[in-house]
Amino acid sequence: MDSTRNTVYFVSLGCPKNLVDSQVMLGMLKSNQFRITEDPSKAETIIVNTCSFIQSAKEESINTILDMANLKANGHLKNLVMSGCLAQRYSKDLEREMPEVDLFIGTGEYHRVADLLKEKALGKLRQKSFVDIPEFIHTDETPRINTGANYTAFLKISEGCVRNCSFCIIPELRGHKVRSRSIESLILEANTLAQSGVKELCLVAQDLTHYGIENGYKENLALLLKELIAVDGIEWIRLHYAYPDNFTDKVIDLMATEPKILNYVDMPLQHGDDGVLKLMNRQIKVEQIYNLVGRLRAKIPDMVFRTNLIVGHPGEDEAAFENLKKMVKDLEFDRLGCFKYSLEEGTSSYRLSKRLGLVPGNVVQRRFSEIMDIQQSISHKKNKSFLGKTVPVLVEGYSSETDLLLQGRFFGQAQEIDGVVLINDGTAEEGSMVNVEITEALPYDLVGRIIVH
Repeated sequence: MDSTRNTVYFVSLGCPKNLVDSQVMLGMLKSNQFRITEDPSKAETIIVNTCSFIQSAKEESINTILDMANLKANGHLKNLVMSGCLAQRYSKDLEREMPEVDLFIGTGEYHRVADLLKEKALGKLRQKSFVDIPEFIHTDETPRINTGANYTAFLKISEGCVRNCSFCIIPELRGHKVRSRSIESLILEANTLAQSGVKELCLVAQDLTHYGIENGYKENLALLLKELIAVDGIEWIRLHYAYPDNFTDKVIDLMATEPKILNYVDMPLQHGDDGVLKLMNRQIKVEQIYNLVGRLRAKIPDMVFRTNLIVGHPGEDEAAFENLKKMVKDLEFDRLGCFKYSLEEGTSSYRLSKRLGLVPGNVVQRRFSEIMDIQQSISHKKNKSFLGKTVPVLVEGYSSETDLLLQGRFFGQAQEIDGVVLINDGTAEEGSMVNVEITEALPYDLVGRIIVH
């Protein structure tokens, strides 16, 4: 008997939203008697769930596929599957250019993965690509395997985006209409996750603040949060991808008064110049950004604010960049991710670049470096403010750098994108919540000792 029969090895690339899709695909496969393996050399099927948001993500996806294709030489690998955003965006071209890929599954068809593999095994498939306008979104009844640590999970509350930011291809990949899950479905899934040991629930969507927009906000983010805080076992609720122009006072008030909703928000602002924001088709001005950040910090003094910025967008001149630097210095974001503009065909900024031209690469690199230098000193200063304080920390196990230290996160640190708390005194189980006194502040990480009462 072939020991590789119905075995699947899975690679998930890109953002947490893509990771949730991967976990749903794994759940679908397992419920259809496929076996999941952690050894690609023993897999009959390899699935790479791809990202194509920017050029570097596309390159990573293609290189991963090519690496996996080499395993066909050993005779075990029969099905190499490309799923996700790259398949959604380029399946027709990739069919011609990558004959080693046996199946392309788009972002709206990933729930069919088990059925498609079964049909392929029976010789019933007449095509390689299964890509359509995305309409599917999973529910609490959809099988899903939480592949990460059992104490934390992402909860995808909606899919699709109506923003049409100039630089972004996501609406083309994920759908131009928002598809929100019902509060009832989300609470049922949250309860299931909590019963499996999840303590930290990270809410994700293409746009968290547009949750429920297609139903006139009859179900909205504030109503959802009110229900989620009642879920037994969930201790932390973290907000990701919350846009600034629809972040309501009701949500701010809930964050200020409900201990389970962490005083942390991940809010992509993208720029600090009104002219560039307009070119980006962002529905907000710099004055409104200042006001929103001020309101948040006034209501929630220990708010940890993460944002993303883009340098080098077509039309960003030196004056605009100086305005961006001013905003970074003035608002002193706790966490900041900076991206160099990526020219993506199919976006309005791609067309805009034909008229305005591209910012030279060396200028973009210089601007990127300047922003990150400013932010490093801000981050270090922010971390120093925790010296001597005691904070609850979710323990993640041994440090990724050394097994002589434990590693965890306090409420102001999101998994994988922010720093960590290194624990050099005391012991604790992975997934436990402990009080840690901060004794040292590094530019991005904190160091401390466990306090036992």
